[in-house]
This record gives sequence, C-alpha cells and structure tokens, in this order.
Amino acid sequence: MNNELMDKFINAMGRFAELKEVVAVKDGFIITTPFTLVGSLFLLIACLPIPGWTEFMAGIFGPNWQAPIWAVCGGTFNVLALIVVAAITYKYVDNEGLDGITASGLATAAFIIILPPEVATESGEVVGNVIPKNWAGSNGIITAIIVSFITSYIYCYCIKHHIGVKMPDTVPGGVVRAFEALTPAFFVFLLAAGVWSACHFMGDTTAPELIFQIIQIPLQGLTDSLGGAIVITGLQPLLFWTGIHGPNVVMGVVSPLLFANCMDNQALLDAGQTLVGNPAAKLVTGQVDFFVRAGGCGATFGLIIAAWICAKSEQMRSLMKLSTVPGLFNINEPIIFGLPIVFNGFMLFPFVMVPVISVIITYFTLYIGFLPPMGAIQIPWTTPPILAGLLMDGWQGAVVQAICLAVSVAIYFPFVKILDKKMQEEEAAAAAEIE
Repeated sequence: MNNELMDKFINAMGRFAELKEVVAVKDGFIITTPFTLVGSLFLLIACLPIPGWTEFMAGIFGPNWQAPIWAVCGGTFNVLALIVVAAITYKYVDNEGLDGITASGLATAAFIIILPPEVATESGEVVGNVIPKNWAGSNGIITAIIVSFITSYIYCYCIKHHIGVKMPDTVPGGVVRAFEALTPAFFVFLLAAGVWSACHFMGDTTAPELIFQIIQIPLQGLTDSLGGAIVITGLQPLLFWTGIHGPNVVMGVVSPLLFANCMDNQALLDAGQTLVGNPAAKLVTGQVDFFVRAGGCGATFGLIIAAWICAKSEQMRSLMKLSTVPGLFNINEPIIFGLPIVFNGFMLFPFVMVPVISVIITYFTLYIGFLPPMGAIQIPWTTPPILAGLLMDGWQGAVVQAICLAVSVAIYFPFVKILDKKMQEEEAAAAAEIE
C-alpha cells in the first residue's frame, strides 16, 4: 500500500514537472537571472554591510554617489514584471516550436495595456501616459505570469490552427510570421482592452491592482510563514530523492512569490524603514534558500564534512574526493547519484530533515531579529556557504549559515558512519575473495 501511494505521488509530481506552464515559468525566470544578479551587484555596492562605507564613498564621489546605482536598480528590479512577461511567453511559445519573439512582444504590450495609466506624485499631482514602476516590478509578477499564459495560449492556438492571414509560399518567412501574428495580436489586445474597461468602469481599479489584492498578497502570506517555509523546503529534497529535480519543480512555482517578498522588503528599505522588528517586513524570501541547502539540495555539504571526519572505506573517501569541490559550490549530483541518495531509504530521513531543521533555525533567527530580513540583494547560487551568508546579511548571515552547517554535519554523521561501516565490510569481503 505504501509503495502504491509513493508510486502515485512520484507519477503525479513527474507529470506536474512536465506541464508546459511549469516549464515555461522555470525557464522564464532563468532568463531574468542576469537582470537580478547584476542589479544585486550594484545594490550591494550601494549598501555594502560595512560600517562607514556610505560615508567613505560619499567622501570620494560626493553625496549623490548612489544616484546612478539607484538608476540601475530601477531599470532591473523595478521593471521585473515586464521582463517576466516577455521571458515566460517566449519560453512557452518557443517550446511549442513557434515564434517566441513575436509572442513575447504581444504579451509585453498586453501587460502594458492593463497597467494603471496614471501615477500620483508625492505632491498629489496625477501624471498620465507613464509606465508605473511599482506595478511593472514585483507587485505585478503574478499578473505578468497570467498575461504570459493567456497570450501564449491564444498565439499558439491561432498559429497551429491557421487562423488569420494566409500568405503565398513565395513570401519570405519573416513577412509570413509578421502577418500570421496579426490575428492573435488582435485577439490579445481586444481581451486586454476588455479587461482594462471592466476593471476601470466597473470597479475603478486595474487588473494588476485587483490580482495583487486577491491572489498575490494571500500567496505571499502563505510563503511568508513557518509552515509554508517548511513545506517549500521539505518538498524539494523529497522529490529529489524520488529522482525528480525538486528545486526545479518547487522553485519554479514559488520563486515569483519569494522574489516578490524580498522586493517588498527592499521597498521598505528604500523608504528609509528598518526591517528588524517591522511587522510589514517579510521573513521568508528567496535568499533563505541559501541557509537550507549548503552544498546543494538536502544541504549535503554537511554530509561531505561528516564523511571526511569519520570515513575509513576507500569507496566513501574516493567519493568525497570527487564531491568536495563541486559541493563547495552547491553542486551535489556526485553525492546524489554516487552515494547514492536517490531511492536510498536509509538516507531519506536526513536528506529531508536537515534542510527542514535548517529552515526552522533560520526562521527563528529572523523572527527574533538576530538575522535581519533580506531585501533585493541576490547572489549566484554557486556562492560557497558562509561567504553567501556574509554577502547577503553581514556577519549575522555568516553565523546562521555556520550554525545550520554544523547542525547538518551532526545529523548526517551517524548515517554516514553506518554507511561507511557497511562499505568497509563490503571491501573486506571483496579482498577476502581475491585472496
């Protein structure tokens, strides 16, 4: 019965991971990586967690030295929804073998159509004909995803069913694609205009504002809780243990929400507020993942350290020689498939529980204010443990990451010791047969 339930769970999650929408969201957010990482580099320069840094830079470059850096942040983080709507649409349509560039342009235009057409200045003056960055950024991410899907469906349906203008075979391919896009463009823009009209005339609102209130805020609230953090963290290694790439599946769904959480925190920082003790600050952001996966999914760098402490078998020590350097940069496929951990019932408990306990520790340190909640600063996923915590959250981040790493070593240690003993016995038996 248990095997049957596990098989059903694995099959269901495998089918979910292969959904076109899940693949498009995952691949689309990968496209946003250069924008978020390089934008984070500039943000880190502006807000380097070193006492006296701001005064030092102001003394060299003047009091407005941060102005061009904020311009970079505004052109990356504050227009992320625009990037997301284009990227997800492109990946969805391109994966269908169609013209992703044209479709992404249609989706971007549709998203701009439904944005609020006006913004109010600090003095109360209303300015029109602008693209409001507060809705083109993190607040509009869920809307951007919805627009991406709808545009992709309409575009693919029209092209695959040859609905629209048909051109002779002698016409160049670029011209054919342009005319093929006329019909889906008409339907996409007509729908966007209908949504704008319905929201404006019936509710005196806009689609991004409505979706933000009804969908995005509740979903962000679910992710920004201890229960949500445990589910997100525990499900990833559980799926990986079954052979499904858990981080790709889970983070493909929740990454938009976790990124929106950290951008909400950044908005508070930009407004001059502190995040520690601020009830409006989000505790669970995408950066929390660095505290629960030192070495990769399952926090297997703790396993590597434990093995170096106690391993005596040639098999285990050889595996650790191959796995240590990749593990330092959060690449743990040698461990996952070399030990192996996949479908190894003995390793299921520590592989899942180590990150779960780590996220509980991290959440607690955030809750009591020892670890400040994190803003928009992103770092490469290959950043080694301890250094990652230092870059994201100063010395407190390094301390919390070190604690989580120590806990992971303690939990993995008895399991590694038992496995190593078994390997020693196998090696002794093999040596005896040779003799």
